Amino acid sequence: MLQEATQEAVPEAAVDAAAEVIPEAVAEVAQIPLLTDPMQVLAVLLGFLGVLFWMNSHERYGKIFRVLPLLVFAYFVPTLFSNLGLIPLQSELYTFVKKYLLPASLLLLTMSVDVPAIMKLGRNAVVLFLGATATIVIGGPLALFVCKGLIPPEMMDEAWRGLSALSGSWIGGTANMVVLQEHAGASEAILGPIIVVDVAVANVWMACLLWFAGREKVIDDRIDADRQTLDEVRDRVAEYEAEVARPTDLGSLLMIVAFAIVGAVTATYLATVLPPIGKFISGFTWVVVLVSFAGIALSFTRMRQLEGAGASKVGSVFLYLLVTTIGAKAEFSEVLKPENIGLVAVGAVWMFFHAMMMLGLRRLMKAPIFFVAVGSKANIGGAASAPIVASAFHPALAPVGVLLAVAGYVLGTFAGIACSFLLELVGAGG
Repeated sequence: MLQEATQEAVPEAAVDAAAEVIPEAVAEVAQIPLLTDPMQVLAVLLGFLGVLFWMNSHERYGKIFRVLPLLVFAYFVPTLFSNLGLIPLQSELYTFVKKYLLPASLLLLTMSVDVPAIMKLGRNAVVLFLGATATIVIGGPLALFVCKGLIPPEMMDEAWRGLSALSGSWIGGTANMVVLQEHAGASEAILGPIIVVDVAVANVWMACLLWFAGREKVIDDRIDADRQTLDEVRDRVAEYEAEVARPTDLGSLLMIVAFAIVGAVTATYLATVLPPIGKFISGFTWVVVLVSFAGIALSFTRMRQLEGAGASKVGSVFLYLLVTTIGAKAEFSEVLKPENIGLVAVGAVWMFFHAMMMLGLRRLMKAPIFFVAVGSKANIGGAASAPIVASAFHPALAPVGVLLAVAGYVLGTFAGIACSFLLELVGAGG
């Protein structure tokens, strides 16, 4: 009786509507992360880093990091956290870390650097950086040609335009991507899938570069690479650290943190009032340039002695936190969507070509794997990623990544336009 009365009281149309709405509502609830407050997310990421470094110092667990470098775990475990719904894919914390802690880290790392020693790295750094740019320009059109069958003909026009925007991102960064999007006339609709390709493929390649960092000497010994200048930089840094080392005191720590935060905030403010230089130096690029040159200037003063109290180590803490936030933003579920498969395939072939050509050029020059990693990441990732990869080899080498990343911003538009022209030829050809 009660069941019959209920069925009569509820209109059939309402039942059908509920059947459609409820699953969607449940799906939306299921997508809400368990922890959303920025401080909760910060606690998770810092707690994870604490456990990671404890494991690294443990006699038994530390053996894990001889196979996979610690930075790989710092990068990909937060990806699992976010993709499984523990923390969000987007958070105010991630924006804060990139906007303020990245510049603060760059200031501390460059302030501690031995500039004359860094300048001796010259030839290998420049050639492999330019090689990275060239292989991206050539690799995009080749990848599109190889994977044309995976992209529907009606999508090809939008595909080459979107890939043109991607070439800007992979030779410089986001600012260059926007310029190339406008140049190629790529629509907002194609930009979404392109960003998926950018994040997924570039993140996998970054993991490979971090793995190289953990095994660099073994890799270099295989081709008898000339590591003399690279080892000289490290030796000079180690000698200086030993010379100025002293017990850390409260005053020194406060001075280090104050310089870092005040410098980052000041540079961020100045970036809003300084005029752009062409299409290359504006916004966040100004921030990177300002803190880098400020840090380099301070490295010639007595402020460099703060390295003895741990300046670069504090900078590394900020950098490791940045690594975790970059990993947390990677949404790999988007890669498997049918409409994105063709573009992801192009991106994967493109990156494979770039990697093989870079490794071949390195073998020809007998250059250390460090120069492949930093030259590649100065293009594919820019100022946010290049210092991370460089510091994975040694904190003293982070400024190399910064300086090459700034050069990547400058080259990004010109090289991207050349790549866009080639992509159009391939796309229009079929």
